[in-house]
Amino acid sequence: MSASTIGRWLAEDAIKPWQHRSWIFPRDPDFLEKAGRVLELYEGRWEGKLLEPGEMVISADAKPSIQARKRIHQSAPPAAGRGQLIEHEYERMGALCYLDAWDVRRGGVIGRSERKGGIVPFDRLVRQVMTKEPYASAPRVFWIVDNGSDHRGEASIKRLQGRWPTLTLVHLPVHASWLNQVEIYHSIIQRKLLEPNDFQSTAELAHALNDFERHYNQAAQPFQWNFTHRNLAELLDRLDQQPTRDPPLALAA
Repeated sequence: MSASTIGRWLAEDAIKPWQHRSWIFPRDPDFLEKAGRVLELYEGRWEGKLLEPGEMVISADAKPSIQARKRIHQSAPPAAGRGQLIEHEYERMGALCYLDAWDVRRGGVIGRSERKGGIVPFDRLVRQVMTKEPYASAPRVFWIVDNGSDHRGEASIKRLQGRWPTLTLVHLPVHASWLNQVEIYHSIIQRKLLEPNDFQSTAELAHALNDFERHYNQAAQPFQWNFTHRNLAELLDRLDQQPTRDPPLALAA
């Protein structure tokens, strides 16, 4: 049965309980101010002043609980007239956490695989980046992060900026991970590496992530980011004018 036939049946059906959208309204009263600082960093400014050429901007996060799924029957590669064949059933071989730092101004990613996330693994990622050139000698390195438990609040600022004097930690407000550029790279590895998921072990998965990172960095360029502080202000103004029962302009979850 073709996909177009199924789509036509669903479109003609009178009851469509499968149609829904997930949406989030910003709850931080300082959402614009906090998110605006990040958007201005993407434009090469901090506190109203242009960044110097040697100053760096890092967008960092973790992609947690990436499973290694060993298929119970060996996969078949693509062949003439058909795509790759992947056995539906699999055995769970464990999971790992991939932590990574995306270079906003230069393009490219630095990542590492850990058994799990947390403060210590994240601090290892920071060390991995901050001891590597050009970040080690940069006058300032801005780190953009969300509110994950491994880099949350004032405690994380004191911990990391106390350890690395040239580091400035910049937190996005709650429900603003969609403004973190590293999430774009996460979507790339999800589409191009992790689907379909067919790995014999977490060690093989870690090697695949590392190999993909190395391959991607050979041609990596900064993302073409066009959403500005002004765009966000206009969006929030429109949200304020929307009735709560009609949320088409709400932020994407």
